[in-house]
Amino acid sequence: MKAGAEGGYDPGHFESLFAAEDQHFWFRARNQVIAMFTRQVTRHLAPGYRVLEMGCGDGNVLRFLEHACPTATVVGMDLYGEGIHYARRRTSCSLVQGDVRRPPFGKMFQMIGIFDVLEHIPDDHQILCDLRDLLDPAGALLLTVPAHQSLWSYFDELSGHCRRYAREELQAKLEKAGFEIEFLTPYMASLHPMMTLTRKLRGQAAGRDADPKKLLERELRIVPVLNELLAWELGWETRWLATRRELPFGTSWLAIARKAA
Repeated sequence: MKAGAEGGYDPGHFESLFAAEDQHFWFRARNQVIAMFTRQVTRHLAPGYRVLEMGCGDGNVLRFLEHACPTATVVGMDLYGEGIHYARRRTSCSLVQGDVRRPPFGKMFQMIGIFDVLEHIPDDHQILCDLRDLLDPAGALLLTVPAHQSLWSYFDELSGHCRRYAREELQAKLEKAGFEIEFLTPYMASLHPMMTLTRKLRGQAAGRDADPKKLLERELRIVPVLNELLAWELGWETRWLATRRELPFGTSWLAIARKAA
């Protein structure tokens, strides 16, 4: 939930996220999946390769990229100084406050990650084109976005989302921006039935609370037994996805894409 260019994200959310991410099952599971695929797409690269996380926010994912790529130069970039402030407490990576439309880099990257950022950006096509221009011809783009507009709720509005993605939409936008998709799958399958039910029961009523901070804290609240159960279930998904087998459904999409020939 971070923005890398113009978007509706409120940087005031970083404080609540920073406090919850280490324990919350959703962030823990996502970090495991991202780290696993990062190791896959970089394992044959010569030492000194370059990795960029666009929209690194408070460094929650960036620290896992750093651990997964010990022989790389790993860089985090975010539009918001508030996110960079927290990221400095989590990682020793190079950190840049900047806009993807005016990137301050003189070299291309062998891997670029953009994790739950694209949905914040009105012109997601242009951002994908900008990322393609930063990507080495043999490099890989790794991204995650929320799935299914039917799961839209007040929390998407609170987070500053512009959309949730259908498979066909995400695939078409990647291809239009000049990418070939290597792997595309839903994930967070264990959450799909529960999330569908709660969205129907709550509707938009929960969004009537006038205090966005309280809404966010409620979504990030740790329920100890349930939290560990969901983390365990999602851990099995990571092992399944490691074999490049798709899941049948989920609340998010994960894609690996490369520059089209």
